[in-house]
Amino acid sequence: RHKPRLRGRGDPGKGNRSYRILSAHSRLMSSALPGHEVLNLPALSPTMELGTIVGWEKKEGDEVEEGEVLARIETDKAVMDWEVRSPGFVAKIIVPEGTKDVKLGAPLCVIVSEESDIAAFKDYSAQAGGDSAPAEADAAPAEAAPAETEAAPAAAKPAAASLAATPAPVQPAGAQARVFASPLAKKTAAQQGVDLASVAGSGPNGRVRHADVAAAATGAVAQSFTDVPLSNVRKVIARRLVESKQTIPHYYLSVDAHVDRLLAARAELNSTLDGQAKISVNDFIIKAAAVALQKVPEVNSAWQDTFIRQYNNVDISVAVATPTGLITPIVFDANRKGLLAINQDVQQLADKAKNNALRPEEFQGGTFTISNLGMYGVKSFTAIINPPQACILAVGGTEKRLVPDESSPHGYRVAQVMSVTLSCDHRVVDGAVGAQWLAAFRKNLEHPAAMLL
Repeated sequence: RHKPRLRGRGDPGKGNRSYRILSAHSRLMSSALPGHEVLNLPALSPTMELGTIVGWEKKEGDEVEEGEVLARIETDKAVMDWEVRSPGFVAKIIVPEGTKDVKLGAPLCVIVSEESDIAAFKDYSAQAGGDSAPAEADAAPAEAAPAETEAAPAAAKPAAASLAATPAPVQPAGAQARVFASPLAKKTAAQQGVDLASVAGSGPNGRVRHADVAAAATGAVAQSFTDVPLSNVRKVIARRLVESKQTIPHYYLSVDAHVDRLLAARAELNSTLDGQAKISVNDFIIKAAAVALQKVPEVNSAWQDTFIRQYNNVDISVAVATPTGLITPIVFDANRKGLLAINQDVQQLADKAKNNALRPEEFQGGTFTISNLGMYGVKSFTAIINPPQACILAVGGTEKRLVPDESSPHGYRVAQVMSVTLSCDHRVVDGAVGAQWLAAFRKNLEHPAAMLL
Protein backbone atom coordinates (compact mmCIF):
# COMPACT_ATOMS: atom_id res chain seq x y z
CA ARG A 1 0.00 0.00 0.00
CA HIS A 2 1.07 3.55 -0.56
CA LYS A 3 2.05 5.01 2.78
CA PRO A 4 3.19 8.63 3.08
CA ARG A 5 6.08 9.95 5.06
CA LEU A 6 7.17 13.43 5.98
CA ARG A 7 10.59 14.84 6.50
CA GLY A 8 12.18 18.20 7.16
CA ARG A 9 13.52 20.11 4.20
CA GLY A 10 17.13 19.11 4.70
CA ASP A 11 19.57 17.52 2.25
CA PRO A 12 19.47 13.73 2.59
CA GLY A 13 22.75 13.52 0.75
CA LYS A 14 24.50 15.25 3.62
CA GLY A 15 23.48 12.72 6.19
CA ASN A 16 20.58 14.64 7.65
CA ARG A 17 18.02 12.44 9.33
CA SER A 18 14.68 12.46 7.54
CA TYR A 19 11.54 13.03 9.56
CA ARG A 20 9.10 10.39 8.37
CA ILE A 21 5.69 9.65 9.78
CA LEU A 22 3.29 7.09 8.41
CA SER A 23 -0.30 8.12 7.83
CA ALA A 24 -2.36 7.51 10.93
CA HIS A 25 -5.26 5.92 9.03
CA SER A 26 -6.10 4.88 5.49
CA ARG A 27 -9.43 3.76 4.12
CA LEU A 28 -8.85 1.24 1.41
CA MET A 29 -11.06 -0.75 -0.92
CA SER A 30 -14.81 -0.48 -1.40
CA SER A 31 -17.32 -2.41 -3.45
CA ALA A 32 -18.02 0.48 -5.85
CA LEU A 33 -14.53 1.88 -6.39
CA PRO A 34 -11.26 0.35 -7.59
CA GLY A 35 -8.52 -0.44 -5.09
CA HIS A 36 -7.27 2.80 -3.60
CA GLU A 37 -5.82 4.40 -0.49
CA VAL A 38 -6.96 7.54 1.29
CA LEU A 39 -4.03 9.43 2.82
CA ASN A 40 -4.91 11.27 6.01
CA LEU A 41 -3.24 14.12 7.89
CA PRO A 42 -0.93 12.68 10.60
CA ALA A 43 0.49 14.39 13.69
CA LEU A 44 3.88 15.80 12.77
CA SER A 45 4.79 17.09 16.22
CA PRO A 46 3.73 16.27 19.79
CA THR A 47 1.75 19.53 20.04
CA MET A 48 0.21 19.58 16.57
CA GLU A 49 -3.58 19.74 16.45
CA LEU A 50 -4.24 21.36 13.07
CA GLY A 51 -2.40 21.68 9.76
CA THR A 52 -2.42 23.96 6.72
CA ILE A 53 -2.01 22.71 3.15
CA VAL A 54 0.61 25.18 1.93
CA GLY A 55 0.75 23.69 -1.57
CA TRP A 56 0.30 20.53 -3.60
CA GLU A 57 3.42 19.56 -5.56
CA LYS A 58 1.39 17.09 -7.64
CA LYS A 59 -1.99 17.53 -9.30
CA GLU A 60 -4.75 15.04 -10.01
CA GLY A 61 -3.67 12.50 -12.59
CA ASP A 62 0.04 12.92 -11.90
CA GLU A 63 2.24 9.92 -11.27
CA VAL A 64 4.26 9.90 -8.06
CA GLU A 65 7.46 7.97 -7.56
CA GLU A 66 8.94 6.76 -4.30
CA GLY A 67 10.51 9.66 -2.39
CA GLU A 68 8.78 12.41 -4.38
CA VAL A 69 7.19 15.32 -2.51
CA LEU A 70 3.41 15.17 -2.72
CA ALA A 71 2.55 18.32 -0.74
CA ARG A 72 3.91 20.89 1.70
CA ILE A 73 2.13 21.05 5.06
CA GLU A 74 2.46 23.75 7.70
CA THR A 75 2.41 22.32 11.20
CA ASP A 76 2.50 24.22 14.48
CA LYS A 77 6.29 24.29 14.18
CA ALA A 78 7.36 24.56 10.53
CA VAL A 79 6.51 23.75 6.91
CA MET A 80 7.18 20.09 6.14
CA ASP A 81 7.54 18.16 2.86
CA TRP A 82 5.17 15.20 2.47
CA GLU A 83 6.64 12.29 0.52
CA VAL A 84 5.27 9.02 -0.79
CA ARG A 85 7.08 5.76 -0.20
CA SER A 86 5.62 3.78 -3.12
CA PRO A 87 4.76 4.71 -6.70
CA GLY A 88 1.19 5.40 -7.77
CA PHE A 89 -1.15 8.00 -9.23
CA VAL A 90 -2.98 10.91 -7.61
CA ALA A 91 -6.64 10.08 -8.28
CA LYS A 92 -8.27 12.81 -6.17
CA ILE A 93 -7.14 15.81 -4.11
CA ILE A 94 -9.73 16.13 -1.35
CA VAL A 95 -8.38 19.17 0.52
CA PRO A 96 -7.44 22.06 -1.80
CA GLU A 97 -4.27 24.10 -1.57
CA GLY A 98 -4.38 26.90 0.98
CA THR A 99 -6.89 25.19 3.28
CA LYS A 100 -6.21 26.11 6.91
CA ASP A 101 -6.94 24.40 10.22
CA VAL A 102 -7.23 20.88 8.78
CA LYS A 103 -7.86 18.47 11.65
CA LEU A 104 -5.61 15.51 12.35
CA GLY A 105 -6.83 12.38 10.57
CA ALA A 106 -8.73 14.33 7.94
CA PRO A 107 -8.49 12.74 4.45
CA LEU A 108 -6.21 14.71 2.13
CA CYS A 109 -6.00 12.75 -1.13
CA VAL A 110 -6.61 9.41 -2.85
CA ILE A 111 -3.82 7.30 -4.39
CA VAL A 112 -4.38 4.44 -6.86
CA SER A 113 -2.00 1.89 -8.36
CA GLU A 114 -3.30 1.95 -11.93
CA GLU A 115 -3.64 5.06 -14.09
CA SER A 116 -6.84 3.63 -15.60
CA ASP A 117 -8.52 3.83 -12.15
CA ILE A 118 -8.19 7.62 -11.89
CA ALA A 119 -11.43 8.38 -13.75
CA ALA A 120 -13.48 6.43 -11.21
CA PHE A 121 -12.65 9.05 -8.56
CA LYS A 122 -13.71 12.12 -10.53
CA ASP A 123 -16.70 12.71 -8.25
CA TYR A 124 -15.22 11.10 -5.15
CA SER A 125 -16.34 12.73 -1.92
CA ALA A 126 -14.71 12.28 1.47
CA GLN A 127 -18.13 12.77 3.08
CA ALA A 128 -19.32 9.64 1.30
CA GLY A 129 -16.64 7.76 3.22
CA GLY A 130 -15.26 6.11 0.09
CA ASP A 131 -17.51 3.13 0.72
CA SER A 132 -20.04 3.95 -1.96
CA ALA A 133 -20.03 5.78 -5.24
CA PRO A 134 -21.07 9.43 -5.15
CA ALA A 135 -24.03 8.60 -7.36
CA GLU A 136 -25.28 6.15 -4.75
CA ALA A 137 -24.92 8.72 -1.99
CA ASP A 138 -26.93 11.22 -4.03
CA ALA A 139 -29.56 8.65 -4.86
CA ALA A 140 -30.49 7.93 -1.25
CA PRO A 141 -32.00 11.36 -0.54
CA ALA A 142 -33.83 11.27 -3.89
CA GLU A 143 -35.46 7.97 -3.04
CA ALA A 144 -36.46 9.18 0.40
CA ALA A 145 -38.17 12.29 -0.96
CA PRO A 146 -41.36 10.58 -2.24
CA ALA A 147 -41.90 8.85 1.10
CA GLU A 148 -41.63 12.14 2.91
CA THR A 149 -44.06 13.69 0.44
CA GLU A 150 -46.62 10.94 0.99
CA ALA A 151 -46.27 11.14 4.74
CA ALA A 152 -46.71 14.89 4.85
CA PRO A 153 -48.43 16.10 1.66
CA ALA A 154 -49.81 19.17 3.36
CA ALA A 155 -46.36 20.35 4.46
CA ALA A 156 -44.89 20.01 0.98
CA LYS A 157 -46.96 22.78 -0.57
CA PRO A 158 -45.92 25.52 1.84
CA ALA A 159 -42.30 24.40 1.42
CA ALA A 160 -42.58 24.63 -2.34
CA ALA A 161 -44.15 28.03 -2.07
CA SER A 162 -41.37 29.14 0.21
CA LEU A 163 -38.74 27.94 -2.26
CA ALA A 164 -40.45 29.76 -5.07
CA ALA A 165 -40.33 32.97 -3.11
CA THR A 166 -36.68 32.60 -2.11
CA PRO A 167 -35.08 34.09 -5.28
CA ALA A 168 -36.80 37.41 -4.74
CA PRO A 169 -37.25 37.96 -1.00
CA VAL A 170 -38.99 41.08 0.16
CA GLN A 171 -37.01 42.75 2.94
CA PRO A 172 -37.34 46.14 4.58
CA ALA A 173 -34.93 48.88 3.62
CA GLY A 174 -31.61 48.62 5.39
CA ALA A 175 -31.98 44.86 6.05
CA GLN A 176 -30.39 43.62 2.82
CA ALA A 177 -27.13 42.82 4.62
CA ARG A 178 -26.71 41.58 8.14
CA VAL A 179 -25.06 44.35 10.16
CA PHE A 180 -23.81 43.93 13.71
CA ALA A 181 -24.10 47.16 15.67
CA SER A 182 -24.47 48.30 19.27
CA PRO A 183 -27.88 49.58 20.38
CA LEU A 184 -26.52 53.12 20.71
CA ALA A 185 -25.03 52.92 17.22
CA LYS A 186 -28.39 51.85 15.79
CA LYS A 187 -30.20 54.68 17.58
CA THR A 188 -27.66 57.26 16.43
CA ALA A 189 -27.80 55.96 12.85
CA ALA A 190 -31.59 56.30 12.81
CA GLN A 191 -31.40 59.84 14.19
CA GLN A 192 -28.65 60.96 11.80
CA GLY A 193 -30.01 59.14 8.75
CA VAL A 194 -26.85 57.01 8.38
CA ASP A 195 -27.03 53.66 6.57
CA LEU A 196 -25.38 51.15 8.92
CA ALA A 197 -24.48 48.89 5.98
CA SER A 198 -22.15 51.60 4.67
CA VAL A 199 -20.31 52.07 7.97
CA ALA A 200 -17.07 50.17 8.62
CA GLY A 201 -17.23 48.82 12.15
CA SER A 202 -14.18 49.14 14.42
CA GLY A 203 -15.47 46.84 17.15
CA PRO A 204 -14.87 43.09 17.60
CA ASN A 205 -15.70 41.11 14.45
CA GLY A 206 -16.54 44.33 12.61
CA ARG A 207 -19.26 45.42 15.06
CA VAL A 208 -20.40 48.99 14.40
CA ARG A 209 -19.99 51.25 17.42
CA HIS A 210 -21.40 54.69 18.24
CA ALA A 211 -18.09 56.36 17.32
CA ASP A 212 -18.19 54.77 13.86
CA VAL A 213 -21.66 56.15 13.20
CA ALA A 214 -20.72 59.58 14.56
CA ALA A 215 -17.66 59.66 12.30
CA ALA A 216 -19.73 58.69 9.27
CA ALA A 217 -22.36 61.33 10.09
CA THR A 218 -19.77 64.12 10.27
CA GLY A 219 -17.91 62.95 7.19
CA ALA A 220 -14.83 62.00 9.21
CA VAL A 221 -12.58 59.21 7.95
CA ALA A 222 -13.20 55.95 9.81
CA GLN A 223 -10.26 54.11 11.38
CA SER A 224 -8.43 52.00 8.84
CA PHE A 225 -6.98 48.59 9.66
CA THR A 226 -6.03 45.24 8.17
CA ASP A 227 -6.80 41.89 9.80
CA VAL A 228 -3.81 39.57 9.45
CA PRO A 229 -4.69 35.84 9.45
CA LEU A 230 -2.94 33.72 12.08
CA SER A 231 -0.59 30.98 10.95
CA ASN A 232 -0.46 27.70 12.86
CA VAL A 233 2.97 28.66 14.16
CA ARG A 234 1.69 31.99 15.48
CA LYS A 235 -1.27 30.29 17.19
CA VAL A 236 1.01 27.82 18.97
CA ILE A 237 3.42 30.59 20.03
CA ALA A 238 0.53 32.59 21.48
CA ARG A 239 -0.88 29.58 23.35
CA ARG A 240 2.49 28.52 24.79
CA LEU A 241 3.44 32.04 25.90
CA VAL A 242 0.12 32.54 27.68
CA GLU A 243 0.48 29.10 29.28
CA SER A 244 4.02 29.96 30.41
CA LYS A 245 3.08 33.28 32.01
CA GLN A 246 -0.01 31.85 33.70
CA THR A 247 1.47 28.63 35.07
CA ILE A 248 5.18 29.34 35.69
CA PRO A 249 6.21 31.51 38.68
CA HIS A 250 8.72 33.76 36.91
CA TYR A 251 11.30 35.85 38.71
CA TYR A 252 14.11 37.90 37.19
CA LEU A 253 17.78 38.55 37.92
CA SER A 254 19.80 41.22 36.07
CA VAL A 255 23.50 42.04 35.91
CA ASP A 256 25.84 44.26 33.88
CA ALA A 257 28.96 42.68 32.40
CA HIS A 258 32.06 44.53 31.20
CA VAL A 259 32.88 43.00 27.83
CA ASP A 260 36.00 44.93 26.79
CA ARG A 261 38.20 41.79 26.94
CA LEU A 262 35.55 39.80 25.05
CA LEU A 263 35.39 42.35 22.22
CA ALA A 264 39.17 42.43 22.03
CA ALA A 265 39.36 38.62 21.90
CA ARG A 266 36.69 38.54 19.20
CA ALA A 267 38.59 41.04 17.05
CA GLU A 268 41.81 39.06 17.44
CA LEU A 269 40.16 35.74 16.56
CA ASN A 270 38.43 37.18 13.50
CA SER A 271 41.70 38.61 12.25
CA THR A 272 43.19 35.10 12.19
CA LEU A 273 40.29 33.64 10.17
CA ASP A 274 41.12 35.66 7.01
CA GLY A 275 37.46 36.29 6.26
CA GLN A 276 36.54 32.58 6.18
CA ALA A 277 34.19 33.11 9.12
CA LYS A 278 33.21 35.86 11.52
CA ILE A 279 32.81 35.05 15.18
CA SER A 280 29.95 37.05 16.70
CA VAL A 281 29.36 38.34 20.20
CA ASN A 282 26.40 35.96 20.34
CA ASP A 283 28.75 33.01 19.83
CA PHE A 284 30.69 34.08 22.94
CA ILE A 285 27.39 34.42 24.85
CA ILE A 286 26.31 30.88 23.90
CA LYS A 287 29.67 29.47 24.94
CA ALA A 288 29.70 31.44 28.23
CA ALA A 289 26.19 30.24 29.07
CA ALA A 290 27.06 26.61 28.29
CA VAL A 291 30.15 26.67 30.51
CA ALA A 292 28.14 28.31 33.32
CA LEU A 293 25.49 25.58 33.01
CA GLN A 294 28.21 23.00 33.54
CA LYS A 295 29.30 24.79 36.69
CA VAL A 296 25.74 25.30 38.03
CA PRO A 297 23.83 22.29 36.65
CA GLU A 298 20.69 23.03 38.70
CA VAL A 299 19.83 25.71 36.11
CA ASN A 300 20.15 23.16 33.31
CA SER A 301 16.89 21.54 34.39
CA ALA A 302 13.21 21.18 33.54
CA TRP A 303 9.99 20.98 35.54
CA GLN A 304 8.20 17.63 35.03
CA ASP A 305 5.19 18.06 37.37
CA THR A 306 6.16 15.25 39.76
CA PHE A 307 9.94 15.65 39.57
CA ILE A 308 12.73 17.94 38.31
CA ARG A 309 14.80 16.61 35.42
CA GLN A 310 18.45 17.74 35.48
CA TYR A 311 20.12 17.31 32.10
CA ASN A 312 23.65 16.01 31.67
CA ASN A 313 24.01 17.46 28.19
CA VAL A 314 23.95 21.22 27.50
CA ASP A 315 21.75 22.01 24.48
CA ILE A 316 21.24 25.74 23.95
CA SER A 317 18.07 26.92 22.21
CA VAL A 318 18.69 30.17 20.31
CA ALA A 319 15.69 32.39 19.57
CA VAL A 320 15.46 33.26 15.84
CA ALA A 321 12.88 35.64 14.36
CA THR A 322 11.20 34.38 11.17
CA PRO A 323 8.37 35.79 9.01
CA THR A 324 5.95 33.30 10.61
CA GLY A 325 7.06 33.87 14.20
CA LEU A 326 9.73 33.03 16.74
CA ILE A 327 11.45 29.64 16.67
CA THR A 328 14.30 28.25 18.79
CA PRO A 329 16.73 25.98 16.92
CA ILE A 330 19.20 24.13 19.12
CA VAL A 331 23.00 24.18 19.37
CA PHE A 332 23.61 20.70 20.76
CA ASP A 333 26.44 20.01 23.25
CA ALA A 334 27.40 23.69 23.21
CA ASN A 335 29.72 23.19 26.19
CA ARG A 336 31.89 20.81 24.14
CA LYS A 337 32.11 22.99 21.03
CA GLY A 338 34.50 25.78 20.17
CA LEU A 339 33.44 29.24 19.08
CA LEU A 340 33.89 28.46 15.38
CA ALA A 341 31.74 25.33 15.57
CA ILE A 342 29.05 27.25 17.47
CA ASN A 343 29.18 30.00 14.85
CA GLN A 344 28.70 27.51 12.02
CA ASP A 345 25.80 25.79 13.79
CA VAL A 346 24.00 29.08 14.46
CA GLN A 347 24.43 30.29 10.86
CA GLN A 348 23.09 27.05 9.38
CA LEU A 349 20.18 26.83 11.82
CA ALA A 350 19.19 30.48 11.31
CA ASP A 351 19.16 30.05 7.51
CA LYS A 352 17.01 26.93 7.80
CA ALA A 353 14.64 28.65 10.24
CA LYS A 354 14.07 31.62 7.92
CA ASN A 355 13.34 29.23 5.03
CA ASN A 356 11.01 26.97 7.09
CA ALA A 357 13.44 24.11 6.49
CA LEU A 358 14.22 23.03 10.07
CA ARG A 359 13.73 19.39 10.91
CA PRO A 360 11.71 18.76 14.10
CA GLU A 361 14.70 17.36 15.96
CA GLU A 362 16.56 20.62 15.28
CA PHE A 363 14.13 22.77 17.30
CA GLN A 364 12.30 20.42 19.66
CA GLY A 365 13.98 20.02 23.02
CA GLY A 366 16.85 22.10 24.34
CA THR A 367 17.80 22.61 27.98
CA PHE A 368 18.27 26.40 28.14
CA THR A 369 17.25 29.31 25.89
CA ILE A 370 19.00 32.55 24.88
CA SER A 371 17.15 35.50 23.35
CA ASN A 372 19.40 38.32 22.10
CA LEU A 373 17.92 41.67 21.03
CA GLY A 374 21.12 43.63 21.45
CA MET A 375 21.59 43.97 17.69
CA TYR A 376 18.32 45.96 17.57
CA GLY A 377 19.58 48.54 20.04
CA VAL A 378 17.57 47.15 22.95
CA LYS A 379 19.28 47.96 26.24
CA SER A 380 17.55 45.33 28.38
CA PHE A 381 14.35 43.28 28.53
CA THR A 382 12.81 40.27 30.25
CA ALA A 383 11.96 37.10 28.33
CA ILE A 384 9.23 34.51 28.85
CA ILE A 385 10.39 31.02 29.83
CA ASN A 386 10.14 28.33 27.16
CA PRO A 387 8.55 25.37 29.02
CA PRO A 388 9.50 22.84 30.23
CA GLN A 389 12.88 24.58 30.51
CA ALA A 390 13.59 26.35 33.79
CA CYS A 391 15.38 29.48 32.53
CA ILE A 392 15.82 31.85 29.61
CA LEU A 393 18.50 34.53 29.25
CA ALA A 394 17.56 37.91 27.75
CA VAL A 395 20.59 39.71 26.28
CA GLY A 396 20.60 43.44 25.68
CA GLY A 397 22.98 45.62 23.69
CA THR A 398 26.47 46.83 24.54
CA GLU A 399 27.02 50.50 25.37
CA LYS A 400 29.87 52.68 26.60
CA ARG A 401 29.64 53.78 30.22
CA LEU A 402 31.84 55.57 32.71
CA VAL A 403 32.80 53.17 35.49
CA PRO A 404 34.98 53.69 38.59
CA ASP A 405 38.65 52.77 38.09
CA GLU A 406 41.15 53.43 40.90
CA SER A 407 44.07 52.67 38.60
CA SER A 408 43.10 55.54 36.30
CA PRO A 409 44.46 59.02 37.06
CA HIS A 410 40.92 60.34 36.60
CA GLY A 411 39.39 57.73 38.92
CA TYR A 412 37.19 56.35 36.16
CA ARG A 413 37.36 54.84 32.69
CA VAL A 414 35.12 54.16 29.73
CA ALA A 415 33.91 50.55 29.60
CA GLN A 416 31.81 48.48 27.20
CA VAL A 417 28.88 47.22 29.29
CA MET A 418 26.27 44.60 28.39
CA SER A 419 23.02 44.15 30.35
CA VAL A 420 21.53 40.66 30.71
CA THR A 421 18.45 39.38 32.56
CA LEU A 422 17.83 35.78 33.60
CA SER A 423 14.19 34.65 33.86
CA CYS A 424 13.85 31.69 36.25
CA ASP A 425 11.13 29.19 37.16
CA HIS A 426 11.00 29.44 40.93
CA ARG A 427 9.72 25.87 41.19
CA VAL A 428 13.07 24.65 39.84
CA VAL A 429 15.67 27.35 40.45
CA ASP A 430 15.86 29.18 43.77
CA GLY A 431 17.05 32.78 43.84
CA ALA A 432 20.48 31.93 45.24
CA VAL A 433 21.06 29.29 42.56
CA GLY A 434 20.04 31.71 39.81
CA ALA A 435 22.42 34.29 41.24
CA GLN A 436 25.28 31.75 41.28
CA TRP A 437 24.71 30.91 37.63
CA LEU A 438 24.52 34.57 36.64
CA ALA A 439 27.81 35.28 38.48
CA ALA A 440 29.51 32.40 36.63
CA PHE A 441 28.12 33.63 33.31
CA ARG A 442 29.33 37.19 33.91
CA LYS A 443 32.78 35.92 34.84
CA ASN A 444 32.97 34.03 31.53
CA LEU A 445 32.02 37.18 29.61
CA GLU A 446 34.45 39.42 31.45
CA HIS A 447 37.30 36.88 31.35
CA PRO A 448 36.74 34.89 28.14
CA ALA A 449 40.09 33.13 28.51
CA ALA A 450 38.71 31.41 31.63
CA MET A 451 36.34 29.42 29.38
CA LEU A 452 39.39 27.59 28.01
CA LEU A 453 40.19 26.08 31.40
